Amino acid sequence: MDFNVKKLASDAGVFFTRAVQYTEEKLGQAEKTELDAHLENLIARADCTKNWTEKIFRQTEVLLQPNPIDQTGARIEEFFYEKLDKKIPSRITNAELLGQYMQDAAKDFGPGSPYGSTLITVGEYQKRLGGSEREFLQTSAINFLTPLRNFLEGDWKTISRERRLLENRRLDLDVCKARLKKAKLAEAKAAAEHELRVAQTEFDRQAEVTRLLLEGISSTHVNHLRCLHEFVEAQAAYYAQCHRHMQDLQKELSSANGDTFPNAFAVNASTSGVSAGPSPLSTGTQPGPSSPSRPPNPPNALESNTLKIEEVKPPATGTRKAKVLYDYDAADTSELSLLADELITVYTVPGMDPDWLIGERGNQKGKVPVTYLELLS
Repeated sequence: MDFNVKKLASDAGVFFTRAVQYTEEKLGQAEKTELDAHLENLIARADCTKNWTEKIFRQTEVLLQPNPIDQTGARIEEFFYEKLDKKIPSRITNAELLGQYMQDAAKDFGPGSPYGSTLITVGEYQKRLGGSEREFLQTSAINFLTPLRNFLEGDWKTISRERRLLENRRLDLDVCKARLKKAKLAEAKAAAEHELRVAQTEFDRQAEVTRLLLEGISSTHVNHLRCLHEFVEAQAAYYAQCHRHMQDLQKELSSANGDTFPNAFAVNASTSGVSAGPSPLSTGTQPGPSSPSRPPNPPNALESNTLKIEEVKPPATGTRKAKVLYDYDAADTSELSLLADELITVYTVPGMDPDWLIGERGNQKGKVPVTYLELLS
């Protein structure tokens, strides 16, 4: 290979003098030409834009592709397709995959069974959710991620290159200033003054080029603002579609199963011996260091509509004594307030929520939560 030795030596000499000048400036042994305030402000603004654009870009990528492993694989795949100048294939989303699994499972469970037919319905809507997600990902990538990436990989690289060149011109200018100060002979001073004029011209020209590029950051902000609006619109449309799909799914499940659908779980629980709370005939809850949370009010329609505390009569058999474990404040007139360590009589009535009992203390009567009691023999 044919090397230009003179040019190589010249470049090495320039690099060395710049390094010496930079080091002396850092040590306070040489003067440094400061940029004007306007240019310094433009540089600071550009750095701020780059840093935050990069963070927003990376975090948006995480939002659209949460799994880091999948994200890395997707980037590699996109890189190869870009190099081959081919269209990137559409990837199946997690919701679409879940929907496919549900529908495949329904084939084995029996599509005519209640569980199988519901799996088919839910699976179909999961696929619709996945399709909406894929459309949102594609739209966001084109309208939001791509402009941010173009700025970081295009405009910012150009700005960085011109800023490095400006710094080199500034170092060359300060080297020439230092040579002029050190020149003793008239001939040496004349040569140093000529070099200084040339260095000053090149520095001023590069400062103007850099300033024009940095002022273009304002246009970048306007472009990114438009892209941000498009991203928000795509996100709003995506969530609206998801909400609409889920409402349609709930309506379809409700019409397919009727009013008995919510009660199916309660029937299964009663037949399998599992209940939402302790049975009124159980041995009771063991005392603990702190009181349990207040149980929810009974949702049973029979109890809320027909059960009137003042009309409830204790059964001939089935009443028990119970020790109160914790203080309890009644939420309404249908409940009975309790004091820790007192004894009350409790019993249940048909149609009552298993988390509650009827408690009596003398002439007082009301509903009491089972979890606050220790049932005695």
